[in-house]
Amino acid sequence: MTDALGACPVNPVGTMIFGRWATPILWNLGTHGTLRFNALQRLIPEITPKILTSRLRQLERDGLIDRTYHPDVPPKVEYALSDLGRTMMPVFTAMADWSRQYLTAVEAARLAYDDARAEEEAWAEG
Repeated sequence: MTDALGACPVNPVGTMIFGRWATPILWNLGTHGTLRFNALQRLIPEITPKILTSRLRQLERDGLIDRTYHPDVPPKVEYALSDLGRTMMPVFTAMADWSRQYLTAVEAARLAYDDARAEEEAWAEG
């Protein structure tokens, strides 16, 4: 029998922080500190305003970011990692270190795999 986390205890966290756009949002807030919406969007130019808004709301709901509204004229909204969100930064840092160290090996493995598959297909076609 499995516990509430299921067969893989990383899965719920993976779904939450590695879902589309969550990682770059959290990484940028973690490395740049408190940011306004437009500044965050400039750091992630591929994301649309609608999707950024949606992901920010979800990350706020998950407790990973804090949203602060300042009723100035014009109003100002800032986003920052919450205390809970900051606990994820060592995980992101470790993953960035792993990427720097091993991504070249992953790319080499992919090329070797693709080359081997191309050879098999060529041989099969005869």
